[in-house]
Amino acid sequence: MSATAEDVSTKKPEKFRPNPVVVSAEAEALSHSETTMKLTPSYELFQMLAQEEGGSAPETVSGNQLRDGSVLKTGQPDDLAELQLSNYVGCGGKTKIETLPDPFKMVEKELQPFSDSIKELVSTDQPILSMAAKHFFEKRHGKRFRPTIVQLVAKAVAAATPEQTIADDNEPMKDGDSGWQWSGASVVEVDGGVITPDNHQGSEVWRRQAQLGQIVEMIHVASLIHDDVLDEADTRRGGEAVHKLYSNKVAVLAGDYLLARASVLLARLENTAVVQIMATALESLVAGEIMQLKSPPESLLEMESYLRKSYYKTASLICYACRSTALLGGHAYGSTVATACEEFGFHLGLAYQIQDDILDFTAAASVLGKPALADMDLGLSTAPILYAAQENKSLRPLVMRRFKKKGDKQTALEALYKSDTAMDKAKGLANFHAQRAIDAILRLPKSEARDALIRLTHAVITRKK
Repeated sequence: MSATAEDVSTKKPEKFRPNPVVVSAEAEALSHSETTMKLTPSYELFQMLAQEEGGSAPETVSGNQLRDGSVLKTGQPDDLAELQLSNYVGCGGKTKIETLPDPFKMVEKELQPFSDSIKELVSTDQPILSMAAKHFFEKRHGKRFRPTIVQLVAKAVAAATPEQTIADDNEPMKDGDSGWQWSGASVVEVDGGVITPDNHQGSEVWRRQAQLGQIVEMIHVASLIHDDVLDEADTRRGGEAVHKLYSNKVAVLAGDYLLARASVLLARLENTAVVQIMATALESLVAGEIMQLKSPPESLLEMESYLRKSYYKTASLICYACRSTALLGGHAYGSTVATACEEFGFHLGLAYQIQDDILDFTAAASVLGKPALADMDLGLSTAPILYAAQENKSLRPLVMRRFKKKGDKQTALEALYKSDTAMDKAKGLANFHAQRAIDAILRLPKSEARDALIRLTHAVITRKK
């Protein structure tokens, strides 16, 4: 990261921004060459808060440079170009979301063998380890949310022609600091050298993108297993947590094993840029856990700090998977397509987590698949409580001491439920990110898969579990 020198007298005081994983500049320099990607965290590429809440558009850098909504759709009509979620049922409007394709049905057949094949991928000679690793991949667990996103993004980017890697002087972009953002695209071995909706299904590109979906689910499940050990959780997805079925040791080993298998499969995608991006997603998951455990009291009241933690723990894996899917489809890292995919995943992931945090206060444990008020039990404050604390200053000491005193949780809950604005503001934040996700994905050419991703975004913020 580089900083711009400013006159000290004009520099505004910065908010406290904890960095969960500190890597020295010297160590970073040793790990980079002139041509390696210099990834900027997504929360520094895209806006986290609406302007009325103090948010601002990040500065333009390599990862967010190309965001023109028309460049990929020249001469192509798009009846959804100005789509607003607020026009749809469930978000304040009257239009039925069912007019758009069903995201889960669209990829249902492609994901049908997913559960069986992924269980084979995590097979091991140790029966207990194998059973623990496979625990989450039973067909009854979850809707395969992340593999569904990857599969739909793969189809959506197939409809976009890769952009020319031409600089301002009309000369091809060269390797080095000015050109690394035009690297990262996988070599596409099909007739014509470009993936299209007609040749995508069944191609080597399609296979690798589907494999990425499996890798993402394995990483996600490993993180859940490890999280449950750290949080001492009893249940997950409506069933017993792995460490409760077996032991902490077996659960930790099962999570480690899944991450090791995911790493091997990731290397087999034969795209070093994708390996770097997804390895950064892994680092982000760890950073999120460290931030959750070690954040100093003053940061616990900051909405921006909460959103950064949500990015690390939830959105990072989704947004990096989306960008990687574009790269595997033959699109360069800095392209309009890849940028739109990461931005979509970033906002979708944050919307998903915020909605999850809202449901923690409104849904029963039997519906949600995890204990209600689990975050407060861990001393964590999420969007609804943070908005309540903005309104009711007496809650702030409770948040800063992580509800450790007797009666803290009950006091905070009563204040939240008495508030006329806190829950609505939290829903507004989820809607802000959902709309931004749609704005990003609408930069891609019109396709059934793209429109299904819009419906998926709607489902994320209107779900009840």
